[in-house]
Amino acid sequence: MKFALKCSPGQKIERRSEKVAIIGAGPAGLGAAGYLICKGFQVDVYDKLPEPGGLMIFGIPEYRVPKKNVRAGVKELIELGVNFILRTKVVADEEEHVDGDDFVEHKVHLEELINNYNAVLIATGTWKSRTLGVPGENLKGVYLALDYLYRIYTSELGYLPKSVIYPTGEKVAVIGAGLTAVDAAIEAQRQGAKEVYVLYRRTINEAPAGKMEIQGLIKRGIKFVELVGITEILGKDHVEAVKLIKMRLGKPDRSGRPAPEPIPGSEYTMDMDTVIAAVGEVPTPPFKDGCCGIKLTLHGTIDIDQKHRTTRKGVFAAGDVATGPSLIGKALKNGIDAAMAIEEYLLKGGWREQ
Repeated sequence: MKFALKCSPGQKIERRSEKVAIIGAGPAGLGAAGYLICKGFQVDVYDKLPEPGGLMIFGIPEYRVPKKNVRAGVKELIELGVNFILRTKVVADEEEHVDGDDFVEHKVHLEELINNYNAVLIATGTWKSRTLGVPGENLKGVYLALDYLYRIYTSELGYLPKSVIYPTGEKVAVIGAGLTAVDAAIEAQRQGAKEVYVLYRRTINEAPAGKMEIQGLIKRGIKFVELVGITEILGKDHVEAVKLIKMRLGKPDRSGRPAPEPIPGSEYTMDMDTVIAAVGEVPTPPFKDGCCGIKLTLHGTIDIDQKHRTTRKGVFAAGDVATGPSLIGKALKNGIDAAMAIEEYLLKGGWREQ
């Protein structure tokens, strides 16, 4: 995973006076940092975690993204002159605790960065999981997938004690069929679960993770149950069972996939002692809608134009916080595209029409 994509071998970088602040050291932020440092700009990358890499280090398993590759790319950026300011959270208005906040030692206000830098790029990603929105999801033994995985990987890296890892029961239900659901199912099995079920409201053909990933789970002995929706989590204090309803596929919805429709009267229960919700992540911009003159969309992403410009002059956004959840390669490219727009802005000026 290389981030300094625009430096030619042996290229002598001519240093410029313009300074750019990048908020977030995930793939979009690192991609942007690589482009901008090679163009001679001064680049400071702010991140709340103890090392750069974002979810590639702290939320995605080694078999999917080798951490040594991420670290090699970061080392190259540092050698080129990128300055990483770690364990530092950029804040604006009301603070909300999300995954990764455990390591914050310093805070800096977004407005301060906007005033002190020639351009700011927000690339804070999606550090919060969607909830299931069903009765019983506050019972003990119900976890959000990103939080579940983050605790495991951060502990394995030695940053947090093993005690932070959530206890995994013997019968685990993972809700969802994206890559995060696949990773959560594998980790639950690795944590000692005897039976792991991946419950999905569509079929294997519509699974966001792809058919091959789901087939890989099945080969591991993980059971894939399609065309089921969860309606309730049952238990007195701790999870005891999940209440499900059978689904059928209807007409395509906004995603272009067939919409799952519940079949009346088809409810049934399955005994479980652990539930992991993996139904997607939501963008985590470092501000509420309108703060610092920056608007959000109805989906919670940062409102940008085709050149990654926000509604505040000099502030850009890239990656999942602007596009919604995507794959690493897409976020990386999105960050580089934003960096090209920042270069254009710093050299030529001009801004979006409101």
